[in-house]
Amino acid sequence: MTPTVFVFERLAALVHQLVREDAARHGLLPVHLQVLGYLAQANRYSDIPIAVAAYLGTTRGTVSQTLSVLERKGLIDRVADDRHGKRIHLTLTRAGEAVLTGSWPRRLDEALAATGVDVLNVGDDLRRVLNMLQRLNHRQAFGECRQCAHFLGEGGGYRCGLTGEALSVAQTVKICREWCSPQRATELPSGPGCGR
Repeated sequence: MTPTVFVFERLAALVHQLVREDAARHGLLPVHLQVLGYLAQANRYSDIPIAVAAYLGTTRGTVSQTLSVLERKGLIDRVADDRHGKRIHLTLTRAGEAVLTGSWPRRLDEALAATGVDVLNVGDDLRRVLNMLQRLNHRQAFGECRQCAHFLGEGGGYRCGLTGEALSVAQTVKICREWCSPQRATELPSGPGCGR
């Protein structure tokens, strides 16, 4: 094991501990906190149950049970999609947002800021490692909309090249399940997501 892999292993273990502690403080399981954290970042293509399952790498049944618990606790709402029939979007309630206040991602942001490292470069390097690891293990990639091969800026507005739909500025900084690395898009045939 290289020193870098050791650091990744220790970071992963520490983040897992922080998630467990944060969840327990709110009477939740770690998966509940992970779902809330995901939904806080997800765009309108990704705030649906099937995307939650893909992001967490778990079954639809597990996600369904998790969503039921979060809804009963008043942490999420299910909202019908007015354009796509039976599709249901998941949104955080104010109580759900409050659970995330002061949680481990914010503490990690503070730790990064305190180290004085170039957060943008570190993020880019880690993103490349993540993308390669996802590819090698046949996992679905999720990424920020405006860093996607499908992202189009047109005449002062934004559009998804995959769906053809206009995007609000707020949506462009959220994560999407259809995300495709611009480098990977040139390697693979076109299709949903990134040729998956």
